Amino acid sequence: MRRISSLALVLLLTACGNSDKKDVPVTTGGGPGKQPPLAVEAYIVNPRSLSNQIEVPGSILAFESTEIHPEMSGRVVQLNVKEGTVVSKGTLLAKLYDGDLQATLNKLQVQLSIAQANENRSSQLLKIQGISQQDYDMTLLSVNNIKADIEITKANISKTVILAPFSGKLGLKNISPGAFVTPSTIIATIGQVNQLKLQFTVPEKYGAQIKTGQDIEFVIDGSNKTFHANVSATEVGIEENTRSLSVRSVIKGSDPLLIPGAFATVQIILNKDNNAFMIPTGAITPQGRKKIIYLYHGGKALSTEITTGVRDSSNVEVLTGLNKGDTVITTGILFLKPNTDVKLTKTN
Repeated sequence: MRRISSLALVLLLTACGNSDKKDVPVTTGGGPGKQPPLAVEAYIVNPRSLSNQIEVPGSILAFESTEIHPEMSGRVVQLNVKEGTVVSKGTLLAKLYDGDLQATLNKLQVQLSIAQANENRSSQLLKIQGISQQDYDMTLLSVNNIKADIEITKANISKTVILAPFSGKLGLKNISPGAFVTPSTIIATIGQVNQLKLQFTVPEKYGAQIKTGQDIEFVIDGSNKTFHANVSATEVGIEENTRSLSVRSVIKGSDPLLIPGAFATVQIILNKDNNAFMIPTGAITPQGRKKIIYLYHGGKALSTEITTGVRDSSNVEVLTGLNKGDTVITTGILFLKPNTDVKLTKTN
């Protein structure tokens, strides 16, 4: 009876042992399973041309422009302002009434004749000691005073004649013949529009990179045409309130689309590098103050530190840490670690 019980117990234990062995996985090769390489895309580094360019607002100006004011008050007796016409330097634009000044001039000229006659007689008397030197000096002073008054009157008469200060195009006139004007009255404006200037400002940090003679480009609203200008001068210092430098340039050629006062978008190329390394912005992993990228080499992802320069909408310049022909991994960056196994699926 005891032998039968012992045999049953042995058979039961053997059955349980076989059941447990079914749950143990069978391995081959003597080691754990290995994960497949991570599929990634990459970018092959090649030098390219890179321009550091900024855009700033600007204004188109006439090469010369001024308001025409009379130098003295008076009534306009002649007005020769034809709106929108081109006039030469010295052209008569307006004439003020000068009848009273002409009368004063005639009076002074008569007085001068009498004074000169008295001075001549006094000179003869002085030679024979008929008068003192002091008496002669008084007659000579009278002659010189009248001459000075005549010059003042002639100068005032010249101020009644208003001439074009330079050759240019007249704007709209603001008065009519017969109007009484003062030195604050604007008769019209004149601008030298056959040659134009472009004025703009650049931030302080770019001021040292603006040079006389530098070529710049600009565009205006309502036109797809690109215009060119050369820097002619810069202000002597930085403007304190805006921390910017004023720049003036001369526009090349002329175009009816360019009107003084128009707004312009100025494009300035500060420097150009024909051997720049550019990579996609998304390939960079920031680690504290460092910037890390992963390079593909022999099926592995190798990390390297870089320094960057200028950027555009999708790429960034790499200053150090890259060489021509390097393969930069651009996808799967968050899953990468140094020496991770990778497999390239696409290269650009």
